[in-house]
Amino acid sequence: MAVRVCSLKFDADRDGGPQSVPAGDSYHVVRFPYGAAESYDADNMHAQTRNGADHPFPSDPESGLIWPAHEAWGRLYAMVQWESASGDAATELRDQFVRDPFGVADTTCTEHRPPSPGMQCFAKAWAIFVSPDVPLALRIAHNADRPLDLVIAEFKLEYDA
Repeated sequence: MAVRVCSLKFDADRDGGPQSVPAGDSYHVVRFPYGAAESYDADNMHAQTRNGADHPFPSDPESGLIWPAHEAWGRLYAMVQWESASGDAATELRDQFVRDPFGVADTTCTEHRPPSPGMQCFAKAWAIFVSPDVPLALRIAHNADRPLDLVIAEFKLEYDA
């Protein structure tokens, strides 16, 4: 049995600057670069062109999607680092995994947490059933009264096939 992995990374220093997350309660899909900037995607689960449509990073929210290559019991991992000043602006930082974020939006592993005293780095892991017909995403939000910057994020899917 082979282990399938899609491992994505966004780094503001490498990828054209931070992703600004608007103020308000709405969740936003974290976007990830394609190609050589990716950590690993041998099964092409994070393709820029899908079903004849182009989804450029960073302008298209669909650049945040992982499309599993098989039906499986999958393990999701994420790491999120907000701008260091976010503790001064927000009392709650939020993240979640979501199936079909631009359709039915079935969320799981939602966490709301206060900012930490130091860097705003958070990691999470969760296991769910995955399907090639249902894209996955990492979404984030905050309750600050101004936009906050996401400076680093990782999103990973692993499963046995």
